[in-house]
Amino acid sequence: MLPPTAFAQPDSAGGSRRSFLARTGQGAGMLALSSLLSEGGWLAPVSGAESISPLASREPHFPVRAKSVIWLFMNGGPSQVDTWDYKPELANRDGRELEGFDKNTGFFTDNVGPVMKSPFQFQRHGESGAWVSEIFPHMARHVDKMAFLYSCHTDSNNHSPALFKINTGFARMGFPCVGSWVTYGLGTETQNLPAFVVMYDTLGRGIPKGHAQNWGAGFLPGVFQGTALKAQGAPLDDLLRPTGQTDGQQRSQLDLVRAINRRQLADRPGDSELAARIESFELAYRMQMAAPDAIDVGAESQATQALYGLDNSKCTHFARQCLIARRMVERGVRFVQIYSGGMDNELSWDGHSDIQKNHRGFAAETDQPIAGLLADLEARGLLDSTLVIWGGEFGRLPIVQKGGTGRDHNPHAFTYWLAGGGVRGGTLHGQTDEIGHKAVEDRVSVHDLHATILRLMGLDHTRLTFRFSGRDFRLTDVEGNVVEEVIA
Repeated sequence: MLPPTAFAQPDSAGGSRRSFLARTGQGAGMLALSSLLSEGGWLAPVSGAESISPLASREPHFPVRAKSVIWLFMNGGPSQVDTWDYKPELANRDGRELEGFDKNTGFFTDNVGPVMKSPFQFQRHGESGAWVSEIFPHMARHVDKMAFLYSCHTDSNNHSPALFKINTGFARMGFPCVGSWVTYGLGTETQNLPAFVVMYDTLGRGIPKGHAQNWGAGFLPGVFQGTALKAQGAPLDDLLRPTGQTDGQQRSQLDLVRAINRRQLADRPGDSELAARIESFELAYRMQMAAPDAIDVGAESQATQALYGLDNSKCTHFARQCLIARRMVERGVRFVQIYSGGMDNELSWDGHSDIQKNHRGFAAETDQPIAGLLADLEARGLLDSTLVIWGGEFGRLPIVQKGGTGRDHNPHAFTYWLAGGGVRGGTLHGQTDEIGHKAVEDRVSVHDLHATILRLMGLDHTRLTFRFSGRDFRLTDVEGNVVEEVIA
């Protein structure tokens, strides 16, 4: 593991006028390089004694099976009591006021209604007997691969801070996300693709609240930031060689830039970031071949495409993203995050007005692709080495929101499930109260969830630190306990 000082800024050079101009002039170039790197997340190892690549593959703290992560993020906050956490008591109390309810729990404090039963039927599935809503007929076949965390809870009832919390461990912007911490700790197994890839809504519904901060590197070096594939057009800017330029011409151009940059590096031998960023050009060059192949789902058989649902108009967009995710991890990409749903309330899993219409629609978009992903990973022998995560930023209240048939935000209870890479499938961990309002047994905080994810990746959350602003930071701050029950 790299020490916290591995990316420390170099001391200032001498005080001559020449060195001052060199340093200040380099600032614009460094900003340009930083922007390039932040957008691409690209880096390759340097040959010889100067090999200092922060993304070079590193051994975990302890041996594990998981090598990569696919996080299926249900943006907006899916309702636990309408998906995985069956609560028959809701039907018994339907229409009754919830005594002692704190109206400040949800976001819309003046729209508090009575208890509302789930509009969906539930059935038990698999040897584990896990309850599954009727909206997930495809995923229901895979419950014995999943470890359910029914007792998750968080701090905020507002989307942006809750998104920051579940992604970075802090309910405010400026901190590294889970994908950044994992790639900081483990590097990547590919030098031809970004280590950390993000895909968001492709139907014009926007990106999650908080935008790119959700997959940002915070105070970690920009190389660890997620690379977001564009929703429309070419997935990455400037991926193809300029028209009219031959490979030889481009290679000569890169060699010249490399020589100039190495000359500059010779005057700044302690600048590890500059040396590493120079190599981003080399990876960008290699990506011209690797990236188009990785995202070419048309290269898959018709049977595989149908398994994911590419022939199903309801879920083609998400099916494509899940299939790209599989193609990415089998090529060595360390971390992939896919967002279901866009920016505004009804354009995501944020079912304020009509939970039945909202959740049935988004389940139709994601159920078959996710089930296809699990089946495909297993068939290819990749599930053991790939940790699959499903969940959102918080849950929903068991009461109805006045003015409709939807549910408001609930930070006190929500469900996550994990599958693959070292997970004990069929585990049913934790409980909420009898109507799914609050987590009451074996509660799982966001820090606990993060500690568990890192543990499954072979990382000790207390040892994965980065020194910033005079202290050692970590993803789990000063908290977090691994949920040992879900680990095989």
